[in-house]
Amino acid sequence: MVRRDVEIVNEAGIHCRPSSLILKEAQKYPGCRFSVSCGGNTIELNSILALLGMGLSKGDHVGIVVEGDEEEVACNAISGLFAHDFDFPPKT
Repeated sequence: MVRRDVEIVNEAGIHCRPSSLILKEAQKYPGCRFSVSCGGNTIELNSILALLGMGLSKGDHVGIVVEGDEEEVACNAISGLFAHDFDFPPKT
């Protein structure tokens, strides 16, 4: 089991687009089980609606726990996305 604590830095929080990217990344690790917690609320990272329902905003701190195959690599990848400053649409 690997645990990371990260701060949401995206200006708009974790809305639809970042949620979609986070779940797509999690699907790359079928041997892992992901859970996300914030403010006493914990979800399994397997549903975009559950993630959106957390209402994660800029400045929120989340705990990410990963268990399973490649848990260290998977946790680093998912944690990086939660802590990423998304730019939608990308500036050219």
